[in-house]
Amino acid sequence: MNTRMRRAAVAVASAAMAVSLAACGSAEEAKSDESTKAAGSGAAKGDDIKVGLLLPENKNARYEKFDKPLIEQKIKELTDNKATVEYNNARQDASLQAQQVDTMITNKVDVLILDAVDAKAIKNSVQRAKDAGIPVVAYDRLAEGPISAYTSFDNEEVGRAQGEALLKALGDKAEDSQIVMMNGSVTDPNAKQFKDGAHSVLDGKVKIGKEFDTKEWSPDNANANMESAISALGKGKIDGVYSANDGMAGGIITALKAAGIDDIPVTGQDAELAGVQRILTGEQYMSVYKSYPQEAQVAAEMAVALAKGEDLGSIAKDKVSSDSAKDVPSVLVPVISLTQENINDTVIKDGIYTAAEICTDKYKSACDKLGIK
Repeated sequence: MNTRMRRAAVAVASAAMAVSLAACGSAEEAKSDESTKAAGSGAAKGDDIKVGLLLPENKNARYEKFDKPLIEQKIKELTDNKATVEYNNARQDASLQAQQVDTMITNKVDVLILDAVDAKAIKNSVQRAKDAGIPVVAYDRLAEGPISAYTSFDNEEVGRAQGEALLKALGDKAEDSQIVMMNGSVTDPNAKQFKDGAHSVLDGKVKIGKEFDTKEWSPDNANANMESAISALGKGKIDGVYSANDGMAGGIITALKAAGIDDIPVTGQDAELAGVQRILTGEQYMSVYKSYPQEAQVAAEMAVALAKGEDLGSIAKDKVSSDSAKDVPSVLVPVISLTQENINDTVIKDGIYTAAEICTDKYKSACDKLGIK
């Protein structure tokens, strides 16, 4: 593989440089090098590394179905099957995730890939990992603390894509339309970026009748919020719903159906199977497809490089800052608006789902009509 060959070349060049520096370098330079390693850049290692992987929850199908196996597969590929991956899921419990970080530190992982339940609450845990010499790759959400690398999607672009799709669905009537905004959890920094992106498109173009920040991204909470919005605004006064993800869209659509509200556009995100099927039938207008394979591959590459003490320059071309870390090496993966028109060219083409998985008996006629195959 070209990537492996390129890394091998970098490793050889680095080794040659190290020999040269050792011949003429000073004791002070050696001390500086040790300090860098202690700061969490990772000591030089071979392929037999230990990678910790902590994901945030299992209500959203993507983490167990896509992220976990994709990351594990890529790490094995990059290390000639010599690396081990220690995995745990926090089940949307920030306190449990903090305990899981401590366990990873006790088990002396070489690097940690972390998708935080609560980006702020995890800050002290990230600091403990750094103090133990374990670099942390913030995955999908920008965790607070001294992280060493970050990969996610362009989250404001996700919100813009959702907002633009909703305006397109409302068409010429957008200016006179009223929508409900169902944002994600305030503990997730991504949720604010989705919201900011959506507002940048929707503000001044449509009336926002009600807006909610949905605790824990819960479909049940979104359902209750939607019932509250219907009660407050009236069933004939809602023309569309901005939903920040597919799970919440499911809860929202259930509330709309119960109130006898049909045929209004509802957005989503994550291209969950149930969301794709709702798009087929028109119950949900769109989702945002994010290439989990690409994001997972980048996270694995970052983790392996950090565990081996290698530079991230060939992987991360971007820089991202949080309140507690500046200019973090980062990779932001582009996103795609998913509608009825491009199901074949996105989730099926990329192998996320097969046509058979999508087109069960309930959805076969819709698939046939749209040429899903």
